[in-house]
Amino acid sequence: MDTENRSAPLRAQSRVVAKNHPNRRSAAGGLIHDNTRHSTRFTVIGNHLAQHPRMSGLAIGLGVHIQSLPAGSRVDIRTLTARFPEGAVRIAAALRELEAHGYLRRERKRGSDGRIVTRTVSCNQPGLTGDTSSAPPSRKASPPRKKKAVHRALPPVPGPARPSPALVRQATDLLAELRRHDFRLLLSARDTAHLAPGVAAWLEREATPSAVRHALTTNLPDEPLCRPAALLAHRLAAGLPAPPPFRAPAPPPAVRHPLQNCEGCDRAFRSPDPGLCSACRPTPPQAAQRERDDPRRRT
Repeated sequence: MDTENRSAPLRAQSRVVAKNHPNRRSAAGGLIHDNTRHSTRFTVIGNHLAQHPRMSGLAIGLGVHIQSLPAGSRVDIRTLTARFPEGAVRIAAALRELEAHGYLRRERKRGSDGRIVTRTVSCNQPGLTGDTSSAPPSRKASPPRKKKAVHRALPPVPGPARPSPALVRQATDLLAELRRHDFRLLLSARDTAHLAPGVAAWLEREATPSAVRHALTTNLPDEPLCRPAALLAHRLAAGLPAPPPFRAPAPPPAVRHPLQNCEGCDRAFRSPDPGLCSACRPTPPQAAQRERDDPRRRT
């Protein structure tokens, strides 16, 4: 019982001291932690996120930022783009990375008012929060097979009653400008060719370009648009305005001939050509005979 264990330390040593940190190798180089223990306003982040081997730095930074936010905060693309200097395209790509590795989930719920809303769920430990389908794949797992891209047909759109190349060109220009109102409405050439007849049908029914643009760009959902062309096709078909009321063509204006001077009596009369007035024109034989036979002219 009196044997001394010389391998046991004399007292417990703290791992947060710089000299005793297991990652400390040399004072000549490498990382040195100058840490101060937090007591308020801090978030516990797992190293599986902070040191993720397959995610980009932007995705890791967004994941840390989202986990530090209180419940109910908005984390859509517009809000994050206004918060960070990166553009919307890079922000959207980073969110897809987080979703692919299980750190974000999007759930569609029906609210008390009957509207369907999208709720974003942040997972600080994917695979351990009740959603095992979102757990990150193992390093030894075989890579997933690439799926072939299949182009799904867009919903049908109305067309103009009478073919008009001018209206179709105007509709194509209108669709190309939608990206200026919302960057998510960037359409391919195929989608634009499919939607142009629908816009031409609206213009044919006397809808102004500003009215068509307003109908296509207002009240868009906040979440990313997977198929913006399908949404536009639905709006063009569902909101097609009624045809304008029938308007009878206006009668042609009365012809007003210029004034002419009669070559017989020099009086003014209206006629397309110069000549004699009606009093100086020779009477046709039949009319002259009827005039002579008229009993009212007998004396």
